[in-house]
Amino acid sequence: MRTVSPSGAIILCSNRQEKGMASKKNTKPRYVLLADELRQAVLRGDFADEGSFPTESVLCEKHGVSRFTVREALRLLTEEGLITRLRGSGTKVQPASARAGALHQPLSNVGEILQYAKDTRINFEPRGMSEIDPDIAEHIGVAVSGEWFAFRGIRRKQGRRRPIALTDVWLHPDLADAVARFDDASPTLFAQIEVYSGRKVKRITQDIQAIAASEEVAEILGIEPSGPVLRILRAYFDKRNELYEISVNYHPGERFAYSMHIEADG
Repeated sequence: MRTVSPSGAIILCSNRQEKGMASKKNTKPRYVLLADELRQAVLRGDFADEGSFPTESVLCEKHGVSRFTVREALRLLTEEGLITRLRGSGTKVQPASARAGALHQPLSNVGEILQYAKDTRINFEPRGMSEIDPDIAEHIGVAVSGEWFAFRGIRRKQGRRRPIALTDVWLHPDLADAVARFDDASPTLFAQIEVYSGRKVKRITQDIQAIAASEEVAEILGIEPSGPVLRILRAYFDKRNELYEISVNYHPGERFAYSMHIEADG
């Protein structure tokens, strides 16, 4: 089997080697096996250095697989939010999943987010245009620049005065028409984006990490400065895999609960 690289070079991939990746005892497709191996390497921090992630050509040669297999494996890791791929810039590992000690997970459906809002209320306050916090941008692993629409909301449990979360949201500047029609009392903003702009969420990545609260966050949540909070960072991508919303939720540890129902395959 042979494939042609963008430079025109022909890369030979042995069918025998490629078939060897899937043993008789393992019925997983070759691209899934490759994705499993690369995922482990990413989470170990093997590609933590800038520009260290192998090119498609290197992966093809090293693992003895076709370029199609490599691209399908990288597609899985991209959908999981572990890597990002930009034309002309190569493949980049998302810092949060590779080395920041955060729980990183792709969300399979929007309904998983809505459980956070159950029996709570929140009002989003428009805060004009602002640049995204560099630390947040680094954790997302996607280049963001310029000023985005900023919102802030304080979430409270029904019947209780103490806030259970502080939420900061940034929306892409090309969503101006939708932003102008927002209902600030809506429990979510991404749902309104779909209604008013037609831009539908395709993929959401989520990072959960315990951090020390800043003075501002601590004051709003009514906790001690530098007290522990869970920071939940979400990045919303549309069908073109373009980032259009970023949300950051800060939860005091003792006021956070999350349940998940998992069914095992087979």
